[in-house]
Amino acid sequence: MLYAAKHHVSLDHEPELLCWTRMQSEGGQKLEDIVARKELERRAGDGVFFWGVGNAPAVATSTYARLGIPVPVIFSVMKGRPKAVDASPRSLLVWRRYLDMYGAERELPPQALITSRGETGAGDKKRHYALMCRSLTPLKLSKGVRFDPAAFRNVGVNRGPVGASQVTALIQRIQPDGVGDYEANISAELTGSYWIRLTDPVMLDASSIESVEHSIEDASPREWLRLVADFRQRPQLPRSAYPVQSSLL
Repeated sequence: MLYAAKHHVSLDHEPELLCWTRMQSEGGQKLEDIVARKELERRAGDGVFFWGVGNAPAVATSTYARLGIPVPVIFSVMKGRPKAVDASPRSLLVWRRYLDMYGAERELPPQALITSRGETGAGDKKRHYALMCRSLTPLKLSKGVRFDPAAFRNVGVNRGPVGASQVTALIQRIQPDGVGDYEANISAELTGSYWIRLTDPVMLDASSIESVEHSIEDASPREWLRLVADFRQRPQLPRSAYPVQSSLL
């Protein structure tokens, strides 16, 4: 049995509802470096950090956020190696704004540095999303707590199982845990608008990717905020390339 709360992962309660996401190296950064960077972000944001994900939120997510229904979030390390396009992207996007639970566009808070690769197999990347998370304890990769996605189904009318290509999902328990193929490597809880669509990116060239990776070395929260502000002040991409939709996600 598994429970993800503000502070830690424990084994004494089974949640009915949670968000599960699989993580791996992305945007030219190793997973360990990403976690260290998110810990700096969490410290600078009084416990709040943003985790970029590739797929759109479940339809019910905004409703849960507006009602303030608690949703734990579990992060599990992916199986296998990261794709070459994720491990060594040609370009990097830094996202600056987002659509909240009501569909209004807002600026990301000053501590949030959300990056993604700048291209996909079909061309330039035009969509990216993020989980808004809170943790009262430091973020670090842990092992030993098994997680069984087969014990859950997607929230929604069809209640289908989590698909192999579904990296992030809002899920609900239907049965006790089995053996489980994954581990709960990080836990937190969703906060704010929970699961958001990002907007207003700026493009960094390949040489800037290394500077992002090295930005975590010995940085204080104050230095981190200055670094994030510097990345966000890069020239803006044409809005026509990244249209903003005001409809709810």
